[in-house]
Amino acid sequence: MFPDVRLRRLRKGKIRNLVRESTLSVDDLVQPIFVDETIDSPVEISSMPGIYKFPLSEVAKEAKAITELGIPAVILFGVPAFKDAEGSSSCGETDIVQEAARMIKAELGDDLVVITDVCMCEYTSHGHCGIIDFETKEILNDPTLEVLGKIAVSHARAGADMVAPSGMMDGMVGTIRAALDLNGFNHVPIMSYAAKYYSSFYGPFRDAAESGCSFGDRSTHQMDPANSNEALREVTLDIAEGADIIMVKPALPYLDIVYRVKTEFGMPTAAYNVSGEYAMIKAAAANGWLDEQKAIYESLISIKRAGADIIITYFAKDAARMLK
Repeated sequence: MFPDVRLRRLRKGKIRNLVRESTLSVDDLVQPIFVDETIDSPVEISSMPGIYKFPLSEVAKEAKAITELGIPAVILFGVPAFKDAEGSSSCGETDIVQEAARMIKAELGDDLVVITDVCMCEYTSHGHCGIIDFETKEILNDPTLEVLGKIAVSHARAGADMVAPSGMMDGMVGTIRAALDLNGFNHVPIMSYAAKYYSSFYGPFRDAAESGCSFGDRSTHQMDPANSNEALREVTLDIAEGADIIMVKPALPYLDIVYRVKTEFGMPTAAYNVSGEYAMIKAAAANGWLDEQKAIYESLISIKRAGADIIITYFAKDAARMLK
């Protein structure tokens, strides 16, 4: 008890660093990249200042710049020139993400881990994450699984080091694992969006990926923000189906979920610091309401403190420069 115990003794100068419980490293970071088949030069995303969509001709250059900052991995999202109800531009050998992965690996080889998002929402004309029954407006779980398997295999063939299914379809991890193994890609890991919530913080991403819903919403397959125990059930099933890394998305409003998942399973755990979280800090900083660099660091270290091993964040490049 005070005055014998004085915790402030350990908060001075280099002593503070010696007793720090959590650390943030550039090795923890993954930078998202948007690749757009419809543009010829980089286009800044208005709701995400500092983040751009890149044409195929620029994607390897951007990946190289990310590598030079020491960031070990990127995750690719594609915006195709053609969309239809079946998302047929998602799984072709020369579609947008496949070509981007191929170009990046040709340029950088093993110097950069290329992760690919496996979902249909960017490729469907209706913006939903799967095949639709248009009479009932229902997203059909099981017919969607076959497409997700094809997407994952096409990404692996193009050189993806890891695939990341994000559609929250029941059985998606098992289907993708089976498809990868059947086609000789048993070495390709799966990072599953295991606990992905139906969140309002995805708005700027929808602008970037042009993946807003033309009707309805995603509440039938993404998790209810009120639920915590359900996240553990989702993670349990994905691990049983073969997930190598599990993800919680979004990050900051769900740090309790990150903590529970890491504590319960001890698995490699990722958290996605999503577009809305990025946009809020950028907007507040632009208005002079907070210190941008301090807010970035505090946000990312809180995600590490909660238990995340991997942080997917639009701040990755900013954070890498700060950490240097």
